[in-house]
Amino acid sequence: MVFRFIIRLLANNEHLVQKLSESYPMRKAAQIVVRAMFTGRNFIEENRLHEKLTPDQFRALMRDISNNFQKQVKQAQENIQRKMKQ
Repeated sequence: MVFRFIIRLLANNEHLVQKLSESYPMRKAAQIVVRAMFTGRNFIEENRLHEKLTPDQFRALMRDISNNFQKQVKQAQENIQRKMKQ
């Protein structure tokens, strides 16, 4: 409950939100998300997957992509931690 209050308080702080949006990590994260969305959409359209897949098959494909992405993020974090220890 306290966590929600703090998040709501921070999210409603316009100056803080503006500063965060101008920061490099946030801009980079937004670029990655937008690129992933467009790449995925183009891949689906080029391979006509939206015509071939049933909704259940599409959900399974998205779940596989999500799991793969999470594994890659975890591996990247481990690589960063390993490099920092050296």
